[in-house]
Amino acid sequence: MTTTYAPGSLVSARGREWVVLPESAKDMLVLRPLGGGDDDVAALFPAFEKVAAAQFAKPTPDDLGNAQAAGLLRSALRIGFRSGAGPFRSLAGIAVQPRAYQLVPLLMALRQQTVRMLISDDVGIGKTIEAGLIASELLAQGEAGGLAVLCSPALAEQWQEELRSKFGIDAELVLSSTVSRLERGLDLGQSLFDKHKHVIISTDFIKSTRHRDDFVRHCPDLVIVDEAHTCVSADDVTSKQNQLRYELLQKVSADAERHLLLVTATPHSGKESAFRNLLGLVKPEMATADLDTDAGRKLLARHFVQRKRADVRQYLTRESDGLADDSLAETTAFPSDREFTEQPYKLSPAYRELLEDAIAYASERVQQAKGQNRRDARIAWWSAIALLRSMVSSPRAAAKTLTTRSAAAAAQTPEEADALGAPLIRDAADIDSLEGMDTAPGAETEDGAGGRGSGAPKDRLLELAERAEQLEGPEGDLKLKALITYLNGLLADGYNPIVFCRYIDTAEYVAAHLSGEKDPKGKSPINKGGKNGWKATVKAVTGKLSPQQRVERIDELAEEAADAAGAEGQAGTRRVLVATDCLSEGVNLQHYFDAVVHYDLAWNPTRHDQREGRVDRYGQQRDKVRVITLYGSDNGIDGKVLEVLIRKYQQIRKDLGISVSVPDETSTGVTDAIVEWLLMRGQGQQEALFEAEDIKVDTGETELLWKSAIDREKASRARFAQRAIHPEDVAREVAAIRETLGSTGEVRAFAENALRELDALIRPLPSAGTGSGGAADGFTADVSGTPVGLRDAFAPLVGADVIDKGRPLPFRSTAAVPRGESALVRTDPVVGALASHVLDAALDSGTAGPRPARRCGVVRTDAVITRTTLLLVRYRFHLTLPSRHGTRQLVAEDARLLAFTGSPDKAEWLGQSEAIALLDAQATENTAPTMGENTMRRVLDALPSTTDHLDAYGDELAADLADSHRRVRIASDEIRRGLKVEAQKPADILGVYVYLPDGSAAAPAGGSA
Repeated sequence: MTTTYAPGSLVSARGREWVVLPESAKDMLVLRPLGGGDDDVAALFPAFEKVAAAQFAKPTPDDLGNAQAAGLLRSALRIGFRSGAGPFRSLAGIAVQPRAYQLVPLLMALRQQTVRMLISDDVGIGKTIEAGLIASELLAQGEAGGLAVLCSPALAEQWQEELRSKFGIDAELVLSSTVSRLERGLDLGQSLFDKHKHVIISTDFIKSTRHRDDFVRHCPDLVIVDEAHTCVSADDVTSKQNQLRYELLQKVSADAERHLLLVTATPHSGKESAFRNLLGLVKPEMATADLDTDAGRKLLARHFVQRKRADVRQYLTRESDGLADDSLAETTAFPSDREFTEQPYKLSPAYRELLEDAIAYASERVQQAKGQNRRDARIAWWSAIALLRSMVSSPRAAAKTLTTRSAAAAAQTPEEADALGAPLIRDAADIDSLEGMDTAPGAETEDGAGGRGSGAPKDRLLELAERAEQLEGPEGDLKLKALITYLNGLLADGYNPIVFCRYIDTAEYVAAHLSGEKDPKGKSPINKGGKNGWKATVKAVTGKLSPQQRVERIDELAEEAADAAGAEGQAGTRRVLVATDCLSEGVNLQHYFDAVVHYDLAWNPTRHDQREGRVDRYGQQRDKVRVITLYGSDNGIDGKVLEVLIRKYQQIRKDLGISVSVPDETSTGVTDAIVEWLLMRGQGQQEALFEAEDIKVDTGETELLWKSAIDREKASRARFAQRAIHPEDVAREVAAIRETLGSTGEVRAFAENALRELDALIRPLPSAGTGSGGAADGFTADVSGTPVGLRDAFAPLVGADVIDKGRPLPFRSTAAVPRGESALVRTDPVVGALASHVLDAALDSGTAGPRPARRCGVVRTDAVITRTTLLLVRYRFHLTLPSRHGTRQLVAEDARLLAFTGSPDKAEWLGQSEAIALLDAQATENTAPTMGENTMRRVLDALPSTTDHLDAYGDELAADLADSHRRVRIASDEIRRGLKVEAQKPADILGVYVYLPDGSAAAPAGGSA
């Protein structure tokens, strides 16, 4: 005979206790281990395996712990929850602890029947986290059955890693390089989008008509579009690539039932029509709505969120948000500012002469092309731009460009001139973006001029290239020499810099010289010996590497630096990364680096901001990020770009406290004026060729464009400020989350105290931003003396070699840490393993070795004046959650502290705050073991008389949870009506702790002792 077990009830099978899940049937039980997560779920058949009803074992009076045993057990239990009962189903199981401001987009999403949002928070605030929170919640609730992320192929693997490591979502990569393999595994007539539930897709691969229609037919019901601004364009400027992306998203968004999240830090690049097209993808009516009216602003506020760093640095404060107190206040540790320095260099005489001759050559080519058709003139112009950019970058880039001019002759835009003219030089991070690019017909000739009668002799180009090659090294290339000087200054101050270059060959050239590879003795020019010296580890990352290889290269750099420091006992080991702009977007580098050097000026300062944003973001340990901009004071190009564009951009950012996107017309106009001045100078005036102040730029028009951009940004901040979600709404949900899952402070206290009780050696970890004497940012733990079971649990998480070598494990007070370190948040794997060890040891009194937490305790303390008993109770809830896809049955858990004075049969129950306060009570007198056991035995024997109160409290919690679920789903009356929460009875009493007044108490103990 088969016994039916209700969802949420306890059963015993396979030597352990399980919770019955709603997916169970009469002949099959779906079970989750008590306290386990979804990954531990198992199915068994009662007809073939022994299953029995179970009750949670009671505490025993002979296993008493000390004063902090209750707090450690409670924290271990809460940290282990992966099925919290709150309205956010996913937060208990994700490996990230969101900031309060990052919950705003989630709250906005849950107030929509079909989620349609444009998330446009500033660089470094955490748009990926915000989009991931929404996605994981919709999937957890059953509101979405599958997920597709559309992004650049350069960011696909990063998206895959973020979803897997932080949100537990395994997604398949669909790229031009993977699609053949994926299609081979399909059944006849099957779409790969049907086979793979979650996918990350290259936007430029899927936009082609060959793949687009299949994707649209089988598209998941939740789509995230990264860098969404690249998928629309202005009505008057529409490239073929943008048009294809836009057509794709129009088809995806046409299904009104599909959830759609558009993510971009730059929703408005100056073209109102492009911005309107973007809004129209979210909601068609927003494309034409008057956003300056109350109705327009309300419509926008429901679907659009845009915050700058200044908006969220201080969040949920009493002063700014009208809260009753600052208990929920949150400060986000962004670096306080960027410290900018401009460092000039001058050309060596030989390099100056080479640049003069190259400019003369380019000028001749442009003049010749003027007499031909308009297309040839444009090609010659853009090719000249590509040549000049490589010349001022490095001798290596110049030599490579001079030997590949024929490819550049086919270019039709400046970008194509770079991509086609120097395919081994430019960092083409997104190869798929070249798919479908229209290139000019016609054969390329050996002289590098193209098949249109240029007349430039081959040996002239080769002669220039040979001269460039001879200038390699700090003696001929004073730019490289200047870099070495300025890098040594950064390294002396303890910084770990990234050197950004425009070209692959420049990056490899710079890295080779910095590492000592080009030195006959292998000596690096940035290594300093002596007592206060340092050793610098150098690596290059360019577009030659796949996105995953780039991440691996950076990790290798960090590991080699750490190993060098350990081997040589040298705390002054530094990391130097030389990179191209393949790392300027979408890659988080704040864990390993804290300074940026712009080796090559970008002609649009927005690119500088993107580079700096890789390290200047949440999780950066430095208070200030250092930024050095190298510029040629006498090359006729850098000085004017710096003056008119970059300095202006930085000043606006300083004045407004926000970045303003540079108008395309501004950047193009300035650079065109510079290049035209250089190329069109008369042959007899080369002695004044490099006097940048003589270059004429229409600053009047430039200023008007800047002013327009500034005014637009100010209006945007006023118009698009997020008012749909009030701070008190966020505060209420943050308080509920912390009450259920615990706070960051609780996690840190638990980890530090538990490790110390387990015989780990704890040392403070100073803040990287304040030096060795600063406030502690966390701690390190030497776990070599801890129980072997704990070390075995840590080994796969931090590396067996780390455990074997006895290297201290860093624990940082931040949710964002580099690999090999642990974050002091409840979802960090190392913290989770520690909590599991503490909880298992507490529940199994036969565990060998130290047991920090115990299920019972008797403490004499001056914190009470009468006998007070604290109960740690675990509640299980049966949730019925209707959705647009049907009803889901779920089982969730919660842990609560309840306290009473007197004996259990005459209990006077205390409030929640009074119960929680008992966790801080310290023993002020010793308790005799025999007396403690007798006291605990009497309390345990009388404990059944508290059952009615515990059951009633469970019903109250269930009602509160139901209200909370309804509150965050105000958009759907149907879901709110069908929602139901019931408490499973009886509750589990995990811990019982008796506090007795010490001899200094003002009143006698209540009840018998």
